[in-house]
Amino acid sequence: MTSMLPKLLAASALVTLAACGSEYTTSFDKELGSEVDKGQFGNATMNNTLIQTGQIEYTVALAQRFAAEVPDTINFAFNSAELSDEARSILQKQATFIRQFPEVRFRVFGHTDLVGSAGYNQRLGLRRAQAAVAYLTSLGVSKSRLEAVVSYGKTRPIIQTSAPEMRNRRTVTEVSGFVSSHPLVLNGKYAEVIWREYVTSATRAHSGTVADGGE
Repeated sequence: MTSMLPKLLAASALVTLAACGSEYTTSFDKELGSEVDKGQFGNATMNNTLIQTGQIEYTVALAQRFAAEVPDTINFAFNSAELSDEARSILQKQATFIRQFPEVRFRVFGHTDLVGSAGYNQRLGLRRAQAAVAYLTSLGVSKSRLEAVVSYGKTRPIIQTSAPEMRNRRTVTEVSGFVSSHPLVLNGKYAEVIWREYVTSATRAHSGTVADGGE
């Protein structure tokens, strides 16, 4: 009987392991902690690093400066992604600002009014954002610094009305961050970027500027 005890204990251990489920029996092949990591591990550390190095603070500061010194919004006709003369004029001012800050990335958001279905307006908002980006790139702004355009469709109206409303039919250009590989950014000289003098008259018009460009 005594000689059978080790065999009984081993058999009992195997039964217990089998009952625990396959996620435990295969865990020996995984990295420690992989069972609880849902893909967000390290986000808190990354956020703290961005704050302590000033990246978030300076991104907000430059975004506020951009919005104060340059019109950040263009509007569209009903059910259209065509750029008006006024929209092109505003985008030209945006391009002049953006070209003087090569260390900075921007993002364009498309919006619609509340007329029509959510799916249609999602696509229309995207076409408007794409039209704005296409015109900015034609003015000499590197497309690598214009992050993927985003369409909010009709989910973020300025004016809550079910009627056609031009103020809701818009794109908004915003500062989204810094170009990580730029020398000033690598050296943490964000303040030098933010407070650089912006002189419109000192920038020669880009040779690619056309009066009737855009989509």
